[in-house]
Amino acid sequence: MFDLSAMGIGYGSLLMLGSMIALLLTGMQLAFVTALVALIFAIGWFGVGALPLITSRLYSFVGDYVFLAVPMFVLMAALLDRSGIARDLFDAMKVFGRKLRGGVAIQTLLVAVVLASMSGVIGGETVLLGILALPQMLRLGYNRKLAIGVTCAGGALGTMLPPSIVLIIYGLTASVSIGDLFKASFLPAFILAFAYMAYVLIICRLRPEYAPLPSAEELAAEEDVNYFKALLFPLLTVMMVLGSIYTGVASVTEASALGVVGILISAAIRGELNFAMLKDSAKATMSTCGMIIWIGIGATALVGVYNLMGGIDFVEETILTLSGGSVMGTIMIMMVILLILGMFLDWVGVALLTMPIFVPIITGLGLDPIWFGVVFCLNMQVSFLSPPFGPAAFYLKSVAPKDISLGEIFSSLLPFIGMQVAVLLLVIFFPQLALWWK
Repeated sequence: MFDLSAMGIGYGSLLMLGSMIALLLTGMQLAFVTALVALIFAIGWFGVGALPLITSRLYSFVGDYVFLAVPMFVLMAALLDRSGIARDLFDAMKVFGRKLRGGVAIQTLLVAVVLASMSGVIGGETVLLGILALPQMLRLGYNRKLAIGVTCAGGALGTMLPPSIVLIIYGLTASVSIGDLFKASFLPAFILAFAYMAYVLIICRLRPEYAPLPSAEELAAEEDVNYFKALLFPLLTVMMVLGSIYTGVASVTEASALGVVGILISAAIRGELNFAMLKDSAKATMSTCGMIIWIGIGATALVGVYNLMGGIDFVEETILTLSGGSVMGTIMIMMVILLILGMFLDWVGVALLTMPIFVPIITGLGLDPIWFGVVFCLNMQVSFLSPPFGPAAFYLKSVAPKDISLGEIFSSLLPFIGMQVAVLLLVIFFPQLALWWK
């Protein structure tokens, strides 16, 4: 039997990281890479007797009651994707920008905020906006990069706005109140959304050719929209979900179920509820949640083994040494690590691999883990848009016109990535933006 513990935690950490990178380069899925590396190091470092400790950690992860909120919110997004609610909402939002230069882009961002407040899953929102908003802006003669950037960045707002799945996974990993995370992320999320809107208004004023005004015929055609019908169901759903959480009437898990019920009732009243819609939504939900659970199982096992090896103490000592004991230096090192990991790994893997290590360091420094959760989500916002594997760009590419390349999408996102980094730094240096409610 080989004994890996003889090499010490420093070399053991390097070997573990190298093993993960080597296996990922073979094309193996992250969930199986982390599980396999955890198994090898558990046996090699402690012996076969350590395996029951891994299984006990896995049970605690998948058995958490709050985890039920994840499939509920994913199901909400799937149902929205297959109903006409989002389409009618987009049409109704024309009232906010009918005669405004850049109005359709502002309308797109407003719809993105409402959709994010209903589901908290970025994939469906980005695809919906890519189908509804991008062709509309291109048809009206909007600058291509502006239209692409607004669509993609707006769709990714679900990372920040409650009920964000990212916040839920962070809350489960860091063992903090998800309701408090929702309260803390609310203001930073709106600052980011308003930054996008301000950029659109400023660039369209400086460059009028970026956003031609609609013609009289197009304005007249918009009079046919039933604003009451189009806005009623989405706003009621948002009130049911977020209102029940913020008022304390329901927990996050209960509110997620209320949201699903609200979407189902809305679809039934609109005459869109049928077996095919339910079947497709259920399959999409199972696929997404299966991915999250498998990554969670592998990452939980890996972090558990690394913890037993003494890895958390080693990482904490290394980061504090590199930062010279500076609190801000420690935070910035963590941000750089998260940004690099976010460029190559799925956000679920990043959260479950790093937060069990980073959160104890944050609390040890006397910082608020709720605030750090908001900072983490802002960091993941950047990863959703950043090359080479920014998922929001790939979601948009799947529904964008064929002449729009992936390279053009990434280049269009650069101003929005800059705004995300600016808001991230703002919340880091001014924590009260996330903790104003305390």
